[in-house]
Formats: sequence, C-alpha cells, structure tokens
Amino acid sequence: MVKQFKGLYINGQWQPINKGFPSFNPSDGSVWADVPDGGRREVRQAIDAAQAALPGWSSEPFTHRARMMTKFADILEKRRPEICEAIMAEGGGWFGKGMFEVGLAADAWHAASAACYGSIGEMLPSEHNKISMATRRPLGVVSVISPWNVPLVLTSRPMAFALAAGNTIVLKPSEETPYCGGLLFAEIAEEAGLPPGVLNVVTCSRDNVPEVGDELIEHPLVKGIVFTGSTAVGRQIAAKAGAHLKKCCIELGGKDALIICDDADMERATSSASFGSFMHQGQICMSVEKLLVHENIYDEFMEGFTARAAKLKVGPTSDHSNVIGPLINDKQAAKVKDQIDDALARGATAVVGGGVEGRFVSPTILTGVTPDMKVYCEETFGPVVPVIPFRTDEEAIAIANDTEYGLSSGVITRDENRGLAIAERLETGMCHINCSPVNDEPHAPFGGVKSSGVGRYGGRWAMENFTETRWITMDRGGRPYPPVF
Repeated sequence: MVKQFKGLYINGQWQPINKGFPSFNPSDGSVWADVPDGGRREVRQAIDAAQAALPGWSSEPFTHRARMMTKFADILEKRRPEICEAIMAEGGGWFGKGMFEVGLAADAWHAASAACYGSIGEMLPSEHNKISMATRRPLGVVSVISPWNVPLVLTSRPMAFALAAGNTIVLKPSEETPYCGGLLFAEIAEEAGLPPGVLNVVTCSRDNVPEVGDELIEHPLVKGIVFTGSTAVGRQIAAKAGAHLKKCCIELGGKDALIICDDADMERATSSASFGSFMHQGQICMSVEKLLVHENIYDEFMEGFTARAAKLKVGPTSDHSNVIGPLINDKQAAKVKDQIDDALARGATAVVGGGVEGRFVSPTILTGVTPDMKVYCEETFGPVVPVIPFRTDEEAIAIANDTEYGLSSGVITRDENRGLAIAERLETGMCHINCSPVNDEPHAPFGGVKSSGVGRYGGRWAMENFTETRWITMDRGGRPYPPVF
C-alpha cells in the first residue's frame, strides 16, 4: 500500500498541498509513498514560522530544551522496528543497517541533550579590570538540507545540536528519502510536543529543488545552512552562502583509504575491509574506496578478503538475509557500472563480482587499478573497491593522499606508534587506527578537509557551528580616556 502524508509540516500544523511526487522503493521500483511537493511559497511560510518561533525557543531554559531532545531520542527508540522497515523500503538499506541507524540517530539526540548542559562561553582576562566575557548565542533560523544515504542519522546529527543551541529549523530532505530524512521528524516533533514553528519540514520533487534550495540559502531570515551531500552541490551551496556572508556547515564526498600494514592482524584487516567497503552497498561518504595492502601480506589478505566478499548475499532488502541491497536509483547504478567498465577496459581485473543487474551491484574487488582509471580518482558510492599493493608507508600515504577529497581514513597495524605516525600525515579530517574509516560517534568532531567539506558536527564543535560568538564587557575599573576627550 502506498504511504500517504497529511501535507507539509509548517508552524506545528500539517499543511495539505495539491501537488505530489512519488517516492520509490529501490529494491523493486514500486511507488512507496506519495509525497507533498512544496515550492518557494511554502518554504517562505516555513522560514517565517521559524523566525516567529525563535524568540520563545531560544529563551527556553536549557533544561527544557534538553528534555525535548531526550523525548526525540525516546520516540525514535520506541518506534525502531517500524522506522527500520521504512529505511529498508524507502532507502534500500539492509535490515542490520536500519536497526543500527535508528540507534545512532537516537544517540545523537541524547548527545545534543547533554550539550545543553555544556559551557556557553568563557571569562577572559582584561588589562583594564573589566569583566570580559566571550558568550555564544543561537544563529537564528537554520536550513538543514539532508541526504538520502543515511537519512535518519545525517538529519539528526546537525538538527539535534542546532535545536539544542536554541536555533529554529527548516528541514528539506532528499527527494529520494523524504520520509526517513524529513516527514518522520515532523511526526516526532508533533508527538514530542515541540513548540510550533521550531521545526518545519518542506519536501519537494527534483523539479522544485532549485527554487526551494535557493530560498533556503538566500532568504534574509536564514542565518545558517547545513548540507550533507555531493561535493559538486556542496560547492554551489557554499558559494551562495558565502555571497550572503552566511555561516554554513557542509559535509561532502570522500575517496577514503584503508591502509593494511604488513604487521596487521589478518582477521581484523579483512573484516575492516569488508565492512568498510560494502556496508550499505558502499553508499556511505566514509566507505573504503582505496584499499592499500602491503605487498608482503597481499596474497594472504586477498584470500581472506575475497572469501568474505563472496559470502555477502545480494537482493531486495525485504529479505533480511540480503546484506547488499540496491543502489538508490538507476543513475547511481549507471555511474558505478561506468566506473567498473572503464577500469576493466583499461586493464583492471574483477577478482570478485563485477556484475550489475538493474540497481543491484555485486560486491566487486578490482586489482590492477591505475591512476588513469575513473575508479581510482572519482568517488564511487557503490560496492566496488580497488586493492592496490604498496611497499613502504611513504608510498601508502602518497596514494591515500592522491585525491581531492579528505574525509576519513583507516590504518590497520599492531604497532600503534606506527599507526599514529601514518595518521598524522594523512590529509583527512578523521583517521581510525585498527578500524574502518566508517566511524561515527555523535559527541566527536565529524567532518573533512579539502573537497570533503567545511565545519564539524558533533559535541561542542557542533554547538560552536550553530552559534555566534560575542564579546561582552562590564567596566569596573573606570578605564580612563585620553584627556582631550
């Protein structure tokens, strides 16, 4: 049965709208939901509602905001089974990914609740005996433009901390996951009793994205923009935000490397590689897209790694035993197929997988990959990983850094000092020793460098992103002015 919605969520009310667009189940192509198709007018209404709600929400006692964040977490946990089913149907996620995603999203709201009790400024020394304070206050109305790949987490992570800091929100989810990344949060806000206008949700079709997106960025009442998605779109958003001198936090793509040293624990190495490369069909910004293996252990590693990949079942996510579901749409499947075909035509070998049937791509391990191939330099966002041997740590670092991206990375070694030495030279915002690049904890600084984004999510770093710093003094020393005045 096709899921129906009551409308857009603006100022605490469901606003019916005549136009709709279909949301598809990527496993079978069926229409999963009929979604309201908002436009510029509805976005302006949502922004006005957020602005009207700002004085009340920002002046709420921090304890009240903290309790509201906890309510969001509790509702997510309570509804975990049904939300997991929606993640599987709307986004093509594996059952295990869905259950994990709900839990991590709930953790983000708990972390935001805790952040309400953190410092909101500091005392500064003053040469003139002033009481000198650096304080923080909310930005105001914040636009959150969320992605489709891990919609529950990647919407919760920025939105929870922005709300905890006293901002109000206009949320536009991806047209691929308008429920899990958008209207679900409207349902939760209504159930939790969030004051009207504090969170507004506007969904729209791909045709309306340009006008809706521009309004979310350029409207004068919007003071901050949050975006998670592709680097190409992120550059456009950052440029527009910069033109209006607005604060933005953007988390973009990656070409993340996992370095397997010659002293690695082989069980840990192969499992980290398998999880990092193939979790959610490789549709994670932190997915392993360059697997660098020391030549001394290359054959042993490949034996274990290929065995793990070959066991992963591919198919519709309605069958919980299928770990590898569909890619999100035909366009993404065609992009991944193009990279595989290009690599094979240029001399690479698919030692596992290589098959593409519709939106389903078999876990694919490529060898013989060279820098002239698309799969070496372009983000793949699919279950495809090139395995590249190296001789020295210097060579591994150079290959890992040979990309415009700089999001996450991993190093597998029994020598933690060696791991730290490598990590310090990797041009990434995050690095995980003896673990996959795919890592996320809501209280830690999450974000990238180079073409992987600007700003950090998580903990006090998120609170700094979503507030303005002000300097306030009280003169108690009677600082003298020049006598001429």
